[in-house]
Amino acid sequence: MEDKKKYNRRDFINSSFRVGIALGLTGIGVALTRRAIAGKSVWQLDPSKCVQCGRCATSCVLETSAVKCTHVYDMCGYCDLCGGYLRPDTKDLNTAAENQLCPTSAIVRKFVEEPFFEYQIIEELCIGCGKCVKGCGAFGNGSLQLQINHKLCVNCNQCAIARACPADAFSRVSASEAYLFKGFVKGKK
Repeated sequence: MEDKKKYNRRDFINSSFRVGIALGLTGIGVALTRRAIAGKSVWQLDPSKCVQCGRCATSCVLETSAVKCTHVYDMCGYCDLCGGYLRPDTKDLNTAAENQLCPTSAIVRKFVEEPFFEYQIIEELCIGCGKCVKGCGAFGNGSLQLQINHKLCVNCNQCAIARACPADAFSRVSASEAYLFKGFVKGKK
């Protein structure tokens, strides 16, 4: 005859408790694994919301802001009269310092062919003030846009620029989706 062990209430509670702990630990492990697989999150500036208020240059915790001007070359018209490079009220069309819109001369203009010029941003000089972006958007096609440079950003838990932004243009996104460009979809022209 088989010896059947009686399953009492105490054994049932102990087993239930152990199963509950095992399920809980498994759930925590799955959640941590998903978070690790998804990658870290970073701060993202949405250029379609940006109003070029200038606070990116003054609100960052870094000495020089991590927000920099980015040139979306595929959108650029290579204008001779670039609204992001020259002041709108220039009397003479020349590249003298007093005619440049950028306060730090972070934009370099290079002749391509008549009447086209290529504009490059010197990242080390850019302070993220947005003056060139505002000028390009007002008189051009908006190929100059502000973006957070993730190599410079310290990825604060609560970004000081995001708190100061009047347009609510900052958000946290997955590191794989870190850069948005207004009016341009990567891979499509």
